[in-house]
Amino acid sequence: MKPRQKRLLFVALAIVGVGTAATLALTALNSNISYFFSPTQVLANEAPQDRVFRLGGLVTEGSIARQEDGLTVHFDVTDNAETVTVAYTGILPDLFSEGQGVVTKGRLGPDGVFYADEVLAKHDESYMPPEVESTLQTAHAEGVAETAETAGVSN
Repeated sequence: MKPRQKRLLFVALAIVGVGTAATLALTALNSNISYFFSPTQVLANEAPQDRVFRLGGLVTEGSIARQEDGLTVHFDVTDNAETVTVAYTGILPDLFSEGQGVVTKGRLGPDGVFYADEVLAKHDESYMPPEVESTLQTAHAEGVAETAETAGVSN
C-alpha cells in the first residue's frame, strides 16, 4: 500500500468511528429523555402511551387516598382545566401536600391512571416548577376565555 492509500484508509476509519460514537451517544440520550406534559395534554392523547414522561400540576384538594399497604397512594393532579389520577408506591417527599405543585415521572396505564415511579414536590412555599407554572397560566387563560364565551361576552 502506498502512503496516500494508508492515509485515505485511516481517514475513512476515523469518520466511521466518529459516526458510530455519535450514533451511540444520541441513542443513549434519546432513551433517557422524559418530556413534560400537563393533565390537559395527557387527556388530549398528546402524551406517549409507551414511554416515560413527566406529568405536573397541582395536587387536587381531598384527592389523596392511601392504600392499606401504607406505601401506595392515589391522588389527582390538575392544571385547573383537566385532572389525571396518579398512583405511586413509595415514600412521598416531606413537602408533598394537597393544593401544592408536584411533578411526577412515570407512564400512563391503559386504564388512564398515571403510574408514577418518582414524585417531586416543590422545595419551598414560593417555588413552582416553571413547566407547571406556565401550564397553569395557560389553563387559567383558556378557562377565563371559555367562561366568557359561555356567558355571552366576546373579547
